[in-house]
Amino acid sequence: MIQHCPALLVVVPLISALLVAACGWFAKRACFPIAVAGLGTSAYCCARIFTKVILTGPLSYHLGGWPPPWGIAYQIDGLNGIVLVAVSAIAFLNLVATGKEVGEAFPDRSFAFYSLYLLFVTGLLGIVVTGDLFNLYVLIEITAITGYALIAMGDKRRAPIASLHYLFMGTVGASFYLLGVGFIYTKTGSLNMADVSSLLPPLYNSKAILIAFLLCMVGAMIKMGLFPVHVWLPNAYTYAPGPVGSLMAPLATKVMVYVMVRLVITVFTTKYAFGVLQLSQFLVWLGSLAIFAGAFFALSQRNLRRMLTYIIVSEIGYMIGGVWLGNKTAMAGAILHLVNDTLMTFCVFLAAVAIGNRLGSLEISNLKELFSKMPFTMAGLVAGALSIIGVPPTCGFFSKWYLISGALEAGNYVFVVALLFSSLVSVILFFRVFEVSLFGEGSHGEHGSHGTVEIEEASISIVIPLLIVAVSLVILGVSSGYIVSRVIMPVISGSFM
Repeated sequence: MIQHCPALLVVVPLISALLVAACGWFAKRACFPIAVAGLGTSAYCCARIFTKVILTGPLSYHLGGWPPPWGIAYQIDGLNGIVLVAVSAIAFLNLVATGKEVGEAFPDRSFAFYSLYLLFVTGLLGIVVTGDLFNLYVLIEITAITGYALIAMGDKRRAPIASLHYLFMGTVGASFYLLGVGFIYTKTGSLNMADVSSLLPPLYNSKAILIAFLLCMVGAMIKMGLFPVHVWLPNAYTYAPGPVGSLMAPLATKVMVYVMVRLVITVFTTKYAFGVLQLSQFLVWLGSLAIFAGAFFALSQRNLRRMLTYIIVSEIGYMIGGVWLGNKTAMAGAILHLVNDTLMTFCVFLAAVAIGNRLGSLEISNLKELFSKMPFTMAGLVAGALSIIGVPPTCGFFSKWYLISGALEAGNYVFVVALLFSSLVSVILFFRVFEVSLFGEGSHGEHGSHGTVEIEEASISIVIPLLIVAVSLVILGVSSGYIVSRVIMPVISGSFM
């Protein structure tokens, strides 16, 4: 069975989505178990593949038995192997944790929610595993279309508009990427990533390839929400249903960062991106600007979830700057931070879901005395916050260490200042939340103070996954050296030769 795991990790959730949609008409109680089983099987396949890659090296799977470049190949190495594990594990844990809320929020439409959820995860996993440029576009669009629908199921007044804005920006981003792929196909006659990479060196001075590179990069940056084309992101993740926010915020933008990294090191190669082109300095400055902008916007927010969305804008700047510093240390830090950020963003957003379920509001002024009322949920939020700040031994510290080391190696002190400034702002942001949660007076407005309202701890179905993720932040941090040396460096070292 292991030889077919690359196909099963995509096919199983896809078939599960169809089964859930069918069961929604006559057996709604079966929808949630089918969805959990589908994502559990996919996560198992991802874990098996990652283990095999670590032990025996990269593997290739030819769909339908058609060899590349004519057929679609799934290429898996340490880079997308670890991203597959992160995506599948978070999607599975989030579904288990928030299934009860989905049933309560959408009693008559839960089957539609689960079906869209499964299709969204199918798209994400396909994006990570595919080795074909056009297949990548198709999977990006599957993810985007289901994402628009999931977001629109949120706040009845604001979520549809937020989803529409996301649709406009997402369509523009996808169009840029597809046009870039068209230029690549015109010049090389191939869509297989490895094949294109071997055909490009004689074409490095071609203006068509330059345009293709720029179009693909701009498309990916719009999709990942890089400042200043981030305008769709805050509203989309703030007004989406809680279970959607805790799924999309950790995964959607980071998977597009992975796409950019894959295009740079596998398709166009670092020799072209950092040697032939002279864009690195500009893009590092753009990443630094994103870090500063996200931090400043976050400072002005009074809603916990919205504050977290602007922290995502800053975190994207971390990864962009790290990738484009142009050395192995910074690239390893950016990839490590990509993985770490999926987990720590999931941790804080899942805690926000639990708090929102109990309070009905995520205004920071309403979080009075939550440490005594929801101790386990707040413990998870604290763990995620410490990781985002970069406190050892959490994983956020180690990826920031690699990023700062890479920036010093490149002599880019502005990026170092941006990283330290963002960490300081994160301290201020979360201290404000914790201060209210410990001592602060709640709002006496329409939502009222919760001093006279009995607040219970979140349900065990959400607390256990939250605490598992919180502990994983430390485990991932302690394992950072192994991950960099055994998983990340073997992939990127060859690309910098």
